[in-house]
Amino acid sequence: MQKTIITVLLLIGLSPVFAQEKTDFIKVYDTKTSPVKNQGRTGTCWSFTTCSFLESEILKSKNKELDLSEMFIAYYAYLQKAEDYLRFHGKGNFSEGGQAHDVINVIKQYGLMPESAYSGFCSKKQKKHNHASMVDNLTSVLENALKGKKLSPTWKVAFKALLNSHLGEIPETFVFQGKKYTSKTFCKQAAGINPDDYIEFTSYTHHPFYTTFDLEVPDNWSHDVYYNVPIDDLTAIMDNALKNGYSIAWDGDVSEKGFVHKTATATLSKEDKKQIKAQGMQAFRQSTFDDFSTTDDHLMHITGKVKDKEGTLYYKTKNSWGAYNQYDGFLFMSEDYIRIKTVAILVNKNAVPANIAKKCGIK
Repeated sequence: MQKTIITVLLLIGLSPVFAQEKTDFIKVYDTKTSPVKNQGRTGTCWSFTTCSFLESEILKSKNKELDLSEMFIAYYAYLQKAEDYLRFHGKGNFSEGGQAHDVINVIKQYGLMPESAYSGFCSKKQKKHNHASMVDNLTSVLENALKGKKLSPTWKVAFKALLNSHLGEIPETFVFQGKKYTSKTFCKQAAGINPDDYIEFTSYTHHPFYTTFDLEVPDNWSHDVYYNVPIDDLTAIMDNALKNGYSIAWDGDVSEKGFVHKTATATLSKEDKKQIKAQGMQAFRQSTFDDFSTTDDHLMHITGKVKDKEGTLYYKTKNSWGAYNQYDGFLFMSEDYIRIKTVAILVNKNAVPANIAKKCGIK
C-alpha cells in the first residue's frame, strides 16, 4: 500500500485541481454513513475503511453516530503483525498495509475505543497522522531482534515504547458520554459490535468456488481465509447489502488509468473492455490477478449505488483522504471496474443472499 501513501500526498498538494467536474448522479441505493476522515500520511486505509464501515453498522443497528478510533486498531494490529513477523523469522510481511479482517481480529481480542478516548495524536497541536518515522523505527526493532541466535523478549518492550511514543499510551478505562468503559465493554455496550457477524469474500478461479482459501496478497499477513464465489455472486452480495441498508468494506486496485481523480470516477479502459469480450469477465479478472495487473493497494467504504444520465451504474465510495474533491471525499466506481478490480470485500453476513450463503455453508 506504499503507492497509496504517495497518492495521498499528491492529492493533498493538488486537491484544488479536482474541484472541477461534477456529475449529477441519480441515487439508486444509499446507506447511512459517518463523516469522511483523513488517514494522512499513513498506510492505514484498512483501519479507516473498516472503522467507517462499522460506524455505518452502528448507525443501522442503533441509529446513533459514533466516531471510532482507527489508531486504537492500528496500535494492536502492529503488535499482532510484529509477533507474526518474528514467528516466521522475518520471512513474512511487516508493512503499513492490512486488510479489513485485521480490524475484526483486533476487536475480537481487544474491543473498540472512541476517537475521543484515543486519537493516536501525541499532542493537541498535531492535526494530521504521519507514520513514516514510526514505521521505520518499528521495523528496525524487529530487524535487530532477528540478528541474535535466540530471540530476546525485550523486543516487545522496545516495540511498545515506540508505539506509545508515536501514538500515545492506550488507557485501561475511559469515560464516554458520562459512563466509564473499558475497550471491551465499549465495544459490547456502546457500539454493539459482534465481530463474528462479519465475513470476507473474493472471486478467483485458482481455488474452487464456494470454499474458503488464504488469499495470496502481501497484506493478508495473518493468513485469514475468504469465501470464494463467482464474480456474479460477489456483485450480487454487494447489491443485496446496499438494497437492505448494509454497506461494504472494499479492497481493490486504484492504480489504473481509468481511476481519474479529476472526475472522481473509476472506469475500465477500452482495452480492458475488449479483453472482457474476448476472454469473459471471470477469466479476464483472473488473468489480471495472475499477472499482477490487479493489486490490493487500497481499501475504501462503499456506501451506495448511483447512475448517471446515460444509465451507467456506479458504486458510491467513501475514501479516507479527507474532503479533497468535488464530492467531499466520495468517488464513484463503475460496475465493470468493480467486477475486474475488486480483490475482496467484507460484509455483514446478514447481507449475503440466502442462496449464496447456503452454497458457502454460512449459517
